[in-house]
Amino acid sequence: MTRLRVACVGTGFIAGEHLRALSAMADVQIVAVADTQLERAEQVAARYGSRAHGDGLTLLNTEELDAVWLCVPPFAHGALEAAAIARGLPFFVEKPLASDLSTAQSIADQLAGTGLTTAVGYHWRHLDVVQRAAELLARTPAQLVTGYWWDKTPRVPWWPQRAHSGGQVVEQTTHIFDLARHLAGDVAEVTAAERSAPAGPEDVPLAASSLLRFVSGAVGSISSARVLDGRHRVALHVVAESHVLEISEHGLTDHELRIGTGDGAEVVRSRQDPIAVEDREFLDVLLGITPRVRVPYQEALRTHTLACAADRSARDGTPVRLDAGAAGA
Repeated sequence: MTRLRVACVGTGFIAGEHLRALSAMADVQIVAVADTQLERAEQVAARYGSRAHGDGLTLLNTEELDAVWLCVPPFAHGALEAAAIARGLPFFVEKPLASDLSTAQSIADQLAGTGLTTAVGYHWRHLDVVQRAAELLARTPAQLVTGYWWDKTPRVPWWPQRAHSGGQVVEQTTHIFDLARHLAGDVAEVTAAERSAPAGPEDVPLAASSLLRFVSGAVGSISSARVLDGRHRVALHVVAESHVLEISEHGLTDHELRIGTGDGAEVVRSRQDPIAVEDREFLDVLLGITPRVRVPYQEALRTHTLACAADRSARDGTPVRLDAGAAGA
């Protein structure tokens, strides 16, 4: 059996989830991992019988690969994708695409016309409960959308720095913006406000709220907060004619869809591993088994554009209109 040679740049939490999923696939060989902390890369490489590198560019320029996973902090995007594109190497990249919009747009421009297979880790789209919600909304479209990411501040040193993470809206709540787009369609305009952090080294806002007007005419709001002691609510609620859909995440492999009607509520729980599903889909496209991925780079750029627009609106205090016909506008 042919085994696809893959590598991963990054050894943090989400990289570990992808490596765990990939290592369980019989047609995959993890040949290399990279991290700026070489000792961490060596520890992870030993676990999978692969080679370790102290930086991703060295890995990309020296290893013979069929695909690479780029699981790095938001500020580290740009050169890695450019190197993969230069080699014609398919890549899976974790969200967000970058800490800003211009870097992601530059990568998309480099990808244009290459035909290169890419995928982005908006893993909620791969959930069976989300697919069920999408089927229901295809018959009765969304009228009102309300989303939440109410959580603690992640304890990694780069996250509280807006220049490094992009901020909570761009780095975390982007999942909720993506789900809103997936279920209710593109957004025409966003108006946002934020609660600034106190003066000091941490400048990511303490809270933010965005008001959305969708191209369809639906309206919505999505809020973020990082001041809690732990995760309180990560969810999207959608009101449609005669029913309410509530999708929530309680853990990476623990999701719930609540379908409320005048007759009561149906609750559907999912223990599906969306990381494994999205990784398998990407590999099956490379193998010619599946025609396309659900979230290629250009589609993810539309969500990143929306999250960045919400962030910009909050900073500037003015509405931001989006061109629904062109990602990256």
